[in-house]
Amino acid sequence: MAQSKERTPVRPKKRFHHGDLREALITATRELLIEHGPDGFSLADACRRAGVTTAAPYKHFRDKQEILEEIVLRGFAELTAANAKAVAEGGPGTIRGITAMGISYLDFAVGQPAVFRLMFGHKSELKQAKQVDESGRQCLKHVIDEVASYSRKHGHSADAEAIALRLWTFVHGASSLELDGDYQRVARGLDVRKMIADVTSKLLLAGPDKRAPARGGPR
Repeated sequence: MAQSKERTPVRPKKRFHHGDLREALITATRELLIEHGPDGFSLADACRRAGVTTAAPYKHFRDKQEILEEIVLRGFAELTAANAKAVAEGGPGTIRGITAMGISYLDFAVGQPAVFRLMFGHKSELKQAKQVDESGRQCLKHVIDEVASYSRKHGHSADAEAIALRLWTFVHGASSLELDGDYQRVARGLDVRKMIADVTSKLLLAGPDKRAPARGGPR
């Protein structure tokens, strides 16, 4: 006799208020995302996990992808808030503040790997969703704004967007390598946070088109 496939455990159904049902589905989908990855479960599985009928999601979402989009949007909101907090504590428009932003990015990736991978590495149609795309752009814009603020403070002209893209490319790459355990395999004991600090400082101090000397030295 063929063995039946293991299913996501069914939880007892309960009544939901209008807002609770939506949150229950998001929570269930996020749990399954963490456990199985974005392609390892169905919308029906999420319904079972939430304890609702398979018709329930369509009161709030068109399909599973739209729930995943909501999780991505919340992920970008959390990342943006963490970055803003890091900058506020480190000092807006300073090397220390921009470094803190990069380290908060790393911490988010390591702390929420499934959500981070969904935000940056899943199917193109998810990343191309208008709200998702805009959230990602706003997250990068904060880096550009901080680099521009640093340049103004130090009296030199620089292409803030170009420097911000270099910073993001490096920090995102470092975060992905740390998340996947690659540094542990090839450079065990590497201090990734220190490396981010060193590279951030070098990129900012060596910004392109620096025409006037900084006043008072780097901060």
